[in-house]
Amino acid sequence: MIGRKIVVLGTGGTVAGRAASATDNLAYTAGQVAVADLLHGVARPAGFELLAEQVTQVDSKDMDFEVWRILALRCAHWLAQPEVAGVVVTHGTDTMEETAFFLHCVLAPARPVVLTGAMRPATSVTADGPRNVADALAVAATAGAQGVVVVFAGQVHAAAEVAKTHAHRLEAFGSGESAPLGLVDEGGVRMAHPWPAGDSAQARSLLQRVAAAPSWPRVEIVMNYAGAGPGIVEALVKQGVRGIVAAGTGNGTLHRSLEEALVQAQSAGVAVVRSTRCAMGSVVPHARDRLPHSPLPPVKARVALMLELLA
Repeated sequence: MIGRKIVVLGTGGTVAGRAASATDNLAYTAGQVAVADLLHGVARPAGFELLAEQVTQVDSKDMDFEVWRILALRCAHWLAQPEVAGVVVTHGTDTMEETAFFLHCVLAPARPVVLTGAMRPATSVTADGPRNVADALAVAATAGAQGVVVVFAGQVHAAAEVAKTHAHRLEAFGSGESAPLGLVDEGGVRMAHPWPAGDSAQARSLLQRVAAAPSWPRVEIVMNYAGAGPGIVEALVKQGVRGIVAAGTGNGTLHRSLEEALVQAQSAGVAVVRSTRCAMGSVVPHARDRLPHSPLPPVKARVALMLELLA
């Protein structure tokens, strides 16, 4: 039998934002409402006790590695309690896909960790946060649920696939070429695909390194575009960057000047991987490649490379 408690960890974001007017969905300040207050009046699964913990209050555009470290450790702490069925994380939408993928890599949990948020602040007359939080609680309470997922606008997305796809619509997240894992309708969870799984042994090892690391390896993203030159790469190498993700055009293609600079950076000991800036598809390698590739989009490739360097 699953545990009967759900822990809700608050990190701020629009879901906890306040604006001066109930009709203002843009000029608000994120991370103002305590996570315990966000739960007031929200529909919750019958028979479950909710525990709220404020991890931080931050606009997710300002998310940083120390918050990730603390958040991962708090998730691990609560998931180790047998009475806890799952964890819900309230989070800003701007970097939610990065945090979700990071937690997927370092937790690979056998119980659900569910990220959710909102596109409109808590003070909005049309706030979407309460519905998203209620849906996230329903997913966390679902028997057999596991892994890190994002629940938003009635859809359940795997952390490895999810991305923010729209700047302001309520249906702001998608799974790219993959379909959502499932749907949430009025508290009922209907899964069309298996829950995400991960390598738990590798995740434990990574989490130990994350917990013990005095600092995180610096990994930056550079983008290919018409006329892209070597200057940014050369500057990053001089600054001592540990890794670079190249967000290439098309199938990870790079302007010849940028590619040459990246090859030289690799020769100097900088870890370099190619991704694609395209919203759909991933890099397919071929024999003439001079640089290794990642199947992940740039922001997730950066997380993976940081963890690789940390290891």
